[in-house]
Amino acid sequence: MRLTEEQEELRSAVRAVLGRHAGDAAWRPLTEQIGVAGLAVPEEYGGAGYGAREVHVVLEELGRELSPVPFLGSAVLAVQALLASGDTEACARLLPDLASGMVVGALAWAEHGSWDPSDVRAEARPGPGGTWRITGSKEHVLDGAQAGVLLVAARSGAGVSLFEVPVHGSGVHREAAVTMDSTRAQACVVLAEAEGRLVGAEGEGEGVLARVRDLACTALAAEQVGAASRCLELTLAYAGERVQFGRPIGSFQAVKHRLADAYVLVESARSAALGAAFAASGDPELPRLAAAAKSACSEAFSAVAGEMIQLHGGIGITWEHDAHRYFKRAHGSSQLFGTPASHRARLAADLGLVAT
Repeated sequence: MRLTEEQEELRSAVRAVLGRHAGDAAWRPLTEQIGVAGLAVPEEYGGAGYGAREVHVVLEELGRELSPVPFLGSAVLAVQALLASGDTEACARLLPDLASGMVVGALAWAEHGSWDPSDVRAEARPGPGGTWRITGSKEHVLDGAQAGVLLVAARSGAGVSLFEVPVHGSGVHREAAVTMDSTRAQACVVLAEAEGRLVGAEGEGEGVLARVRDLACTALAAEQVGAASRCLELTLAYAGERVQFGRPIGSFQAVKHRLADAYVLVESARSAALGAAFAASGDPELPRLAAAAKSACSEAFSAVAGEMIQLHGGIGITWEHDAHRYFKRAHGSSQLFGTPASHRARLAADLGLVAT
């Protein structure tokens, strides 16, 4: 599992842009100069036609900087939901603007802290003129408050289905959520008889969301690896600079062991994330590999972010240092799209294992 020269050049280009533009200001140059928003969008819809490996590269770099740009929510969740729906009309109408980055998309999916497609309880009933009326509440909607395209999973008479809901339509209330991790924009979306338009076939939403969940976990694992790698990099540098008892603290054996353990965690997580990214192009093992990557990378990032705070000593618990930002991102991303334990349970069920 090795990235190509072209993919490494993509990494360098993304890192250079992030080095010049901080925070949300990076989105425009990332989309205009590199085209990140359309990386995984097929060429017939205005994208570059690449796949999960290129998405992996971009998210590793975004994770390193804890960038708040709406790549995961729009270029992964919204785009992949449209593609998985098989609705060519909706794709032709919505994907070009999403691929340009001029419009941000959001997928309103989770309810009561669950991303399991079978747990969708928002209701959809037929309305006049072929429209639908959607009622329900959605949590943890990535970039939901700023999105120009809103896709909502709701349950119709045929089962879970996907709907496009006008963001400024009647009965749509979006409110930015106050989160522990301020670098990840989330929103709560409340729908009260909101008008919706069916995307894809009615009742096929569970399959769409299952596909999106696997790709979302694969993408998030890459981001977690990038962030964990940066935590280790900063901690290594500090251990070489901080002097105690006349020696750099990195020269003490106990510190060396902890750094070595963190390195093993990061590289093991990197392998798991790459394995899922390489499988995303059509390997039937993707659900298992995505579940394993999400579990392993979540726990590795949390552990390494914790070590970053511990090994930085007093400065590691101050507001001025970045350690707390990585720690918050680690714990927030661990819950996103399902906890490590839930993905291990999903993996065990898929393998036919029974806990004793």
